[in-house]
Amino acid sequence: MLRSIEDLENYAIQASDGVVGHMRDLFFDDTSWAIRYLVVETGSWLSNRKVLVSPIGVGHPSWGQRILPLKLTLDQVRNSPDTYTEKPVLRQCKPDFIGLAGYPYQTAGPGSWGMETDRSPTMDARGGFVAVPQGVHHDIGQEQLRGRAGQPRRSDAHLRSCRGIRNYGISASDGNIGNVQGMLVEEETWVVRYFIVNTSNWWLGHQVLIAPSWIREVNWLDASIDVDLTRQQVQESPPYDADAALNRHRESGLFKHYGRKIYWTEPRRSAAALAED
Repeated sequence: MLRSIEDLENYAIQASDGVVGHMRDLFFDDTSWAIRYLVVETGSWLSNRKVLVSPIGVGHPSWGQRILPLKLTLDQVRNSPDTYTEKPVLRQCKPDFIGLAGYPYQTAGPGSWGMETDRSPTMDARGGFVAVPQGVHHDIGQEQLRGRAGQPRRSDAHLRSCRGIRNYGISASDGNIGNVQGMLVEEETWVVRYFIVNTSNWWLGHQVLIAPSWIREVNWLDASIDVDLTRQQVQESPPYDADAALNRHRESGLFKHYGRKIYWTEPRRSAAALAED
């Protein structure tokens, strides 16, 4: 099932023995469009610290009560390192901190969660919190991210803020079609499946869905996205209605309209399965 990222904001984050705080943002990998971290504001009980939680550490959500449970205790949260999230776009995250949380380096591969994996519901007993050092840097090239045999080095320039990408302009091959209004994430894998695009500056009163796989280029400095579609294709596409369930039938119609391959037929492996290899 797909969930609106905007709806997930302000969900209560609950440890096994109490409320941690509320979610304020999410960071995604701009190469795989997988959510890597939930930004959690802990509130006054922990001096308003912000911590990053991997989705691997999230248990079965209580959607009706707007609660995301963690497989952690409040004491584990209290002992987690500080994090720095004040910049609108997180540029780098050191994988040695991820190692402290007991996770593999998730972006080390072509799949949504690296190595052709997706989110696993299991996690290491040491917890799901990581730190981002205050010395965040500017963009670095791909050649700087990889060491010998293509292994990732000690930084990751591909983490982006979901809040930060809102209002990015989206252009088709023959003109502007609107702005990013929101994003839809798949709850089983925590992968961004669609942008919700507001076309009011061109096609008044309509919202459409654009999949990240249809993007031709993202210009992060200009806050703009180019998609491999035409304005006519977008105008003739099925409109998005937030009040109507986005089921597989409606998604299939959207992909058929654009002549694209549906994503849920692609083979996927879980992180747990990979760990057994």
